[in-house]
Amino acid sequence: MLKQTLQQKLLQKLSPQQIQFIKLLQVPTVSLDARIKEELEENPALEDGSLTNMTDPIEEYPDKDPDDTFDNEEGFDSDDFSLEDYIQEDDYKDYGNGYDYGDDDDDRKEMPVAIQHSFYEQLQQQLDLLALDDKHFLIGQQIIGSLDDDGYLRRPIINLVDDLAFGQNVMTEEHEVLDMLKVIQDFEPAGIGARDLQECLLIQLQKKDTNNPTIKLAIKVVANYLDEFTKKHYDKLEKSLGVSSEDLKNVVNEILKLNPKPGDSGAVAGKQLHIIPDFHISNNDGILHLTLNGRNAPELRISRDYQHMFEHYEKSDQKDKKMKEAVQFVKQKLDSAKWFIDAIKQRQQTLLKTMNAIMEYQYDYFLSGDDRKLKPMILKDIADKIDMDISTVSRVANSKYVQTEFGTFLLKSFFSEAIQTDSGEEVSNKEVKKILEECIAKENKRKPLADEKLTEILKEKGYNIARRTVAKYREALNIPVARLRKEL
Repeated sequence: MLKQTLQQKLLQKLSPQQIQFIKLLQVPTVSLDARIKEELEENPALEDGSLTNMTDPIEEYPDKDPDDTFDNEEGFDSDDFSLEDYIQEDDYKDYGNGYDYGDDDDDRKEMPVAIQHSFYEQLQQQLDLLALDDKHFLIGQQIIGSLDDDGYLRRPIINLVDDLAFGQNVMTEEHEVLDMLKVIQDFEPAGIGARDLQECLLIQLQKKDTNNPTIKLAIKVVANYLDEFTKKHYDKLEKSLGVSSEDLKNVVNEILKLNPKPGDSGAVAGKQLHIIPDFHISNNDGILHLTLNGRNAPELRISRDYQHMFEHYEKSDQKDKKMKEAVQFVKQKLDSAKWFIDAIKQRQQTLLKTMNAIMEYQYDYFLSGDDRKLKPMILKDIADKIDMDISTVSRVANSKYVQTEFGTFLLKSFFSEAIQTDSGEEVSNKEVKKILEECIAKENKRKPLADEKLTEILKEKGYNIARRTVAKYREALNIPVARLRKEL
């Protein structure tokens, strides 16, 4: 049996302009310049005012085709378009000057980039220097190409034999690939081409002075007791090796000097993301001054050529089909340019408004840089303060950086939950993490503090938190458990 019901639903639909603003808000400063260039390339009605020559002659509108006429009753009414909506140039061309961006000419200079080679290229260069026949050269190339970014060969040898057969038409045996692998393992950086951590460390140790007693002992530890070494079971090692604590300490220090990821040492620096701060906070005799980085926000404006097209249309008496299509195209591009300029302007206003609220909320912290002066602050605190949605604040906090006199930080790092002390005062969990970090830094490394002991110390200081919370904070600080912090 079918039943009809009447339901009322409230739906909220975002406009294209709102979607564009949300997407732009999430873009970090380091990527904004590319996004603006992309829009400039796609939309000829949008111009970068700093690059455009205002004295360029205006190209005349192309001749109309008299054969492509149409009846005025087909819906081409001049009231559909308003020229005033598109020629408010003064509202947009200087929008970039509305804020103090804090960038001087020196900041805009291009920084030189050093030419570096990846470790793959370094290995290939070393391979080129060897006197090899074609077959072994191709095997060497296959091995180098099969290394991962850490410099390890984690692909089975039999698979390399198959790759050479099907990909290079080179018929070979496993022992030939292994022989060539030994040659590559002798390349620099030391440890390259290893199949696991143990082999990587042994390759590096065997390149040292193997007559040295400490090196000999280190090779023995890595070859036979690597598991005990990584778990820091030093008592077992002393007993198994029959050595003193001092000798074992020398061995441990020697092993710790080795590189567990030899491929990283030759990685191209350009792969790392370069952080460009979105904001700068300076301290002028106790008064904080906030500036917005405007390096990647050129003076965008509506194209004068496209404005003149509209003027030409409004003055024209003949409204043929070709003209209509041209004007519809122009209107679409003008709308898109206007929306993009509005979105960029709104983005900057939102960034400033959000960061200013964060700075005011955490004023004492930004004066000193002391983590213990960070107040408990959640997204809702800032959202309420600036009368914006929590999701908007979240988008700003998750992708924007501020440069201060004591470092550059992601805005997200200033948000923290509240913890109540024995005295009833609410403090940031950042303060607890800072104290926890200090306790571990001061501990006796021969007898590091377990999580239970750290919990007791924090309780003595008035922070009544559970042991599992202490463990969570320790892990968030990337500090290992007590046993792995032990030193000889």
